Amino acid sequence: MLLFISGAEIFVILVIVVMLFGADKLPEIARGLGKGMRQVKDATNDIKREIKNSAEKHDIDIDIASKVRNEVNKVTDNIEDYSKPVKKIKDNVIDEITGPIKRTK
Repeated sequence: MLLFISGAEIFVILVIVVMLFGADKLPEIARGLGKGMRQVKDATNDIKREIKNSAEKHDIDIDIASKVRNEVNKVTDNIEDYSKPVKKIKDNVIDEITGPIKRTK
């Protein structure tokens, strides 16, 4: 699924394009779109490379988001380690309380 468009919608768009421009112009249009997309991709890669080079030049850590994510995951794991025994105790207490009620029904 491309851009949340179904196959039928893509087909309708292609039919309209063929009707507007004709079948002989389609390869030319596709080449133009391909060139444009390639230029955008190259420009994006150049910008990323410049940002990375600038960050390395000024000793800026650009991988901060992944480090923060890793630390958050560690904290979450630690919290889960402490909460598991408490959850077991809670479940046992609930079982003890509701046990006699369930047995009398």
